[in-house]
Amino acid sequence: MAIYLPGTAEDQELALEELTPREIVAELDKYVVGQNAAKRAVAIALRNRMRRQKLPPDLAEEIMPKNIIMIGPTGVGKTEIARRLAKLTNSPFLKVEASKFTEVGYVGRDVESIVRDLVEIAIDMVREEKLEEVEDKAELNAEDRLLDLLLPPPTPAPAPAVHISGPQLIEGNSSGSDSHQRTREKLRQQFREGKLDDRVVEIDVRERNTPSFEIISNQGVEEMDVNLKDILPNIFGQRTKKRKMKVSEAFEYLVQEEEGRLIDMDQVTRTAVERVENSGIVFLDEIDKIAGREGGHGPDVSREGVQRDILPIVEGTTVNTRYGMVRTDYILFIAAGAFHVSKPSDLIPELQGRFPIRVELKSLTVEDFVRILTEPKSSLTRQYTALLETEGLKLEFTRESLEEIAQFAFRVNETTENIGARRLHTIMERVLDEISFLAPDLTKAHPRQDENGLQLTASTDFGATVPLPISERESASGKDKVAVIDPEYVRQMVSTIVKDQDLSRYIL
Repeated sequence: MAIYLPGTAEDQELALEELTPREIVAELDKYVVGQNAAKRAVAIALRNRMRRQKLPPDLAEEIMPKNIIMIGPTGVGKTEIARRLAKLTNSPFLKVEASKFTEVGYVGRDVESIVRDLVEIAIDMVREEKLEEVEDKAELNAEDRLLDLLLPPPTPAPAPAVHISGPQLIEGNSSGSDSHQRTREKLRQQFREGKLDDRVVEIDVRERNTPSFEIISNQGVEEMDVNLKDILPNIFGQRTKKRKMKVSEAFEYLVQEEEGRLIDMDQVTRTAVERVENSGIVFLDEIDKIAGREGGHGPDVSREGVQRDILPIVEGTTVNTRYGMVRTDYILFIAAGAFHVSKPSDLIPELQGRFPIRVELKSLTVEDFVRILTEPKSSLTRQYTALLETEGLKLEFTRESLEEIAQFAFRVNETTENIGARRLHTIMERVLDEISFLAPDLTKAHPRQDENGLQLTASTDFGATVPLPISERESASGKDKVAVIDPEYVRQMVSTIVKDQDLSRYIL
């Protein structure tokens, strides 16, 4: 079942309230192949978040999100599921690697920076939404300011003394004002038609140069809640300077100024903080890298110490940010890891208890690779086809060629490092390397063309030449260049490298 979400945030929120877990899974199916257990888990978590918002405040406060641990090898869709879920819900989303954090007392990122970064993302999201709301008014105001520069308003002349006899009122002559207004409207029409874009105007622009400071701190810049960019203009004053620019450039600058005036940043901040607290999603990747207790081997930073630092954020605490205090009680945390060496039970018990839902993602099969190449809305085949169409070349894949690419990707994953669906990117790049390189030249005379004018050759890594599958096809618009990728061409471009395992480790 296809779900089409409205454009505005308010309409989108209303539509999301009606999404059932089954429909959420159907929406995720458009972008991620398989992994139904993981999709069901995040769909239920999302639906529970919607259910909680409909409860009385005293009961809703007691219901915490059910955090999730995804267990599975790299490249099977863990990150993509979380990212698509965040886009579907219009929620602030942050992906971080647990291995980037260190225990308090060591040099490294502090876990509280997760919340600070998430708030910054929410600020940008809400600000973009507000910009869309005021866009029309900002453009109209900028247009008026630009017309004032092109045609300054007339200076009112002092009214001459007029003798009034009796009760009769004599109105002043408004012909000058009418003439100015007519000229202004003509300029407005010319501007909207683009006839004034190359005219030069002089406007006042704000100087952005601020004094530079070097701050040495053992806590790192992220610990400094005071934003120097905000306070420096207030200290040194906001200076402006005259600058000449074309009308088109000046209009863009004035639109930005007007948008800044129309947006209430205090309201944006409040909305963003509320959105983080109630609908934020944090994807904590590589959680398995910090699993296992410290064995006292060498100077490594304590893994258990990092877990204990992460625990309060997941458990629910209040973090001080430059936008105020932010509660993490209702942020949804989705952790993920391959757990090849360690297992979820190696995490400290307190942290395990905060991730009650555990789903295992399966390794991808050849059939999964074929589906990944064809089914998602932004599949690789659609991406490459759209890219080459910009050069006037139509790219087509036969079903057998996609199965051949999937077979090669699966085989290389088995014999070398298993990187999941990411292997398809390297195989596809190898297959289409020569075609992508020569695509712009196919409509021109080319020194490597034969008497048919179309057959070009691709060079393999071992000096052999392979004919490119380029042909012409009649269409309503004339003759189109078409590249049909068949299984034989895939084998010729990839098989030699796949057979040589030592070489494939470096190339594929």
